Order: sequence, then structure tokens, then C-alpha cells
Amino acid sequence: MRDKKKAGNANLPALILLAALIMFWQMAAMGINAAYILPSPTQILVRLWELRGPLFTAHLPATMSVVAIGLLISVVLGLGLAILMDVSEVAEKALYPLIIASQTIPTTALAPLFVLWFGYSIWSKVLVTVLITFFPITITVFDGFKSVKTEMEELLFTFGADRRQIFFKLKIPAVLPCFFSAIKMAVPLSIIGAAIGEWLGAQSGLGYFSRRMMTQLDGAGVFAPILLLSVVAMAFVGVVSALEKRMIRWRND
Repeated sequence: MRDKKKAGNANLPALILLAALIMFWQMAAMGINAAYILPSPTQILVRLWELRGPLFTAHLPATMSVVAIGLLISVVLGLGLAILMDVSEVAEKALYPLIIASQTIPTTALAPLFVLWFGYSIWSKVLVTVLITFFPITITVFDGFKSVKTEMEELLFTFGADRRQIFFKLKIPAVLPCFFSAIKMAVPLSIIGAAIGEWLGAQSGLGYFSRRMMTQLDGAGVFAPILLLSVVAMAFVGVVSALEKRMIRWRND
């Protein structure tokens, strides 16, 4: 009961700030009085309700499919690269600059190429998602491995532990907080990546739907799928945070 009360008090400032921002947005939209430029929050909610049929039955599942596949590939790729760079100094020197360089290329420049190569299939959007998402997982987990103190490894070596035992008994538990932090960063980025891919070339999905509403000068229709994406991202991050608290109990003590 005390923990729930403490969590509620911790969320109170965020809720107050959110309410203040929504009120300011509502007043600014009423002052402009041009829904195609700046729709009000109430107009967006009304439009979201009006469009609930196509949004929830067709476009949301399409976007979530891209997010799920892209995030799964990013987790496997990111963890694989982090582990490889941790166990091999040669691999670290070869891969680390390339991983950094991969983030210097504008995604909006590559997305049309992916569409050209793969058409409007799901894989063009998945590649955009992976390109954006694998980076924080790789770097954060790799930094977590590097943060494990050498003295602890040497101590386990003196006790007769081999590299496999050190990896699973020392490094994996030590890197778990970094892994969950990386996933909490990657989830919103995966949704952004899916939306960007759909915006630039798709036949379904929330990003595609938002772009279609823009061509019709429907400001509230543009924001409705964006609001839905934001809610989904926050829900996913909440699920990851709950899993983190269950798996890393010592961090909450």
C-alpha cells in the first residue's frame, strides 16, 4: 500500500504538467481557430473516435506487426553485437566505428531506397525500424558489459570459474539493468521507425494513414494516429518497466 501511494505521489507532477500542456494546447488551438493547422485535443479525440474502425482493425495491427518484427530483430542483433564486442577486442575495434557510422545516415534518405528494393512489403518498414532501434540496444548493453569490474572477474578466476561461468554468473546479472534501459529506449524508437517507414512508402499502417489525412488537410485526422502511437508506446514502456521490477528486485530495495 505504501509503495502504491509513493508511486502515485511520484506521478503527480507529471500529470499536473501534462494537464497544463493540454490546457495550453486547447487554448492555443481555440485562438488560431484553424483545425487543419492546429487541431485542439478535443477535436483530435473526437476524430480518433470517428476513425476507430479503420485505425484499430487495419492500420494499428499493420504498424504493430512492423514494430514486433523490427524490435525482435533489433534485440537479437543488438545483443549479438554487444556480446561479440565484449568477448573479442578485434571485433570491438572493427564493429564499433561501423555501428556509430550507421547512425549518421539520415533515415529519411534510406527509407525510399528500402521501398525501392523491397516495394511496399513489410520488410521495407522493418529495415527502417531495425536501423533506428538496434543502436541503443547494442551500445547500452556493451557499456553494461564494460562496467563490470575487472577485479570481480579476476576474483572469480582465482576461485576456479571459467569464462562461461563468469559470463552467466557475473556479467549477465550486472548487465540486466542496462538491457531493460535499452529496451525502454528502443520501444518508442521502434514505433517511430515503423511510422517513418509507413509515412514514406506503405499501403497500410498508422504512419501511412496520417500521411493520407495530411493530403486531405485533415489536421485532427493527422494527429489521431499519432496520439494512438504515443499511447501504445507508453503502454509498452510501462509493461517493460513492470517486468524490470519483477526481474531485478534488488534494484528496488
